[in-house]
Amino acid sequence: MNILMLSDVYFPRINGVSTSIRTFAQGLARMGHAVTLVAPDYGTDQQSADDGNEGFEILRLPSREIFFDPEDRLIKGRDLARAESALREREWDVIHIHTPFRAHSLGVRLARHGGWPTVETYHTYFEEYVGHYLPWLPTPLTRLLARRASRYLCHGVDELIVPSRQMVEVLDRYGVTTPSTVIPTGIDLEQFRNGDGARFRAAHGISPERPTLVTVSRLSLEKNIGFLLQVVHKLVAAFPDLLFLIAGEGPDEPRLRRVVQELGLQGHVRFFGNLDRRTTLLDAYRAGDAFVFASPTETQGLVLIEAMALGVPIVSTAVMGTATVLRDARSALVADPDVEDFARNVARLLRSPELRAQLAAAGPEDARAWGSEGMGRRLEALYARLAQRHELVPAT
Repeated sequence: MNILMLSDVYFPRINGVSTSIRTFAQGLARMGHAVTLVAPDYGTDQQSADDGNEGFEILRLPSREIFFDPEDRLIKGRDLARAESALREREWDVIHIHTPFRAHSLGVRLARHGGWPTVETYHTYFEEYVGHYLPWLPTPLTRLLARRASRYLCHGVDELIVPSRQMVEVLDRYGVTTPSTVIPTGIDLEQFRNGDGARFRAAHGISPERPTLVTVSRLSLEKNIGFLLQVVHKLVAAFPDLLFLIAGEGPDEPRLRRVVQELGLQGHVRFFGNLDRRTTLLDAYRAGDAFVFASPTETQGLVLIEAMALGVPIVSTAVMGTATVLRDARSALVADPDVEDFARNVARLLRSPELRAQLAAAGPEDARAWGSEGMGRRLEALYARLAQRHELVPAT
């Protein structure tokens, strides 16, 4: 099949959407499909080097910064129009839209022109996110706008892909009637069999005996890293050498650093920024005695699966998509979204080498259910069904 993917975000912008696109596109390419991704140009040398090694075609379009979200980019309208003309000249079996902005508009227009089927992944729980980016608007208004926009956008495509059953229920409450299929993003299990926690600790002067927690996340308000800092503050009395490693970058980092200062945690928290996903990030995961996570807005929670695959014991809340990942998981302790209960579960894990070993051993087996090959086959089957349906219904 000839597959066109469209997104307003991709690497070097690090987030779950970028990871999902890469995982599926590479998997489909390995199956023998031709995949083309249209994404913003971030203007970095590393971007150009990485694009040539992805295993599928990437078309970068010039973009500009967004004033309220400087990490992201908005594809320039003139260049989008030129790209649309070129893409119309090619034949596509399916158009897969990943974001609801200019990529969505482009996909819908192309589908209307060529009669190609469209599918869109609902990656992000926008109702919970939008208020952080438009703080000057009342929360009830931003939630209402997010619901209405979601309903409008979802009704513009033939089918939706949703990463978890919980997100399907949210869209049902919105009144979305577009057919949906639950296909979580998988991970390449082979990429998550390595990592050396001892090497990471040695490189950063962390004693092998020091109790250490780790999280991997974009640093934004909705990821709830501040909650984890409160948990660390609660635990320091019982574990005076406790260290919390934070891997990731984002707009909430200055505030989080202030919280560290206010709580007196300067000697207990270290920020490491974005780490290389093939090397140092794996080491960072494995440097932790436990992986901690408390985001209430995930449509899935890929970092939990990555921690499982690497054999890192997990303490996490189970809300929205993380509830699906952690259901029946034997590698995690599930805590209430409450500082006291979360800290109690972390303390239990830190005090018991036997429990840590038990959870660590179960992790890779838990992760097998989320392998990228199986998820890719499910996506391939959906594409084939959509393409066949459109062959039977001539474009009007």
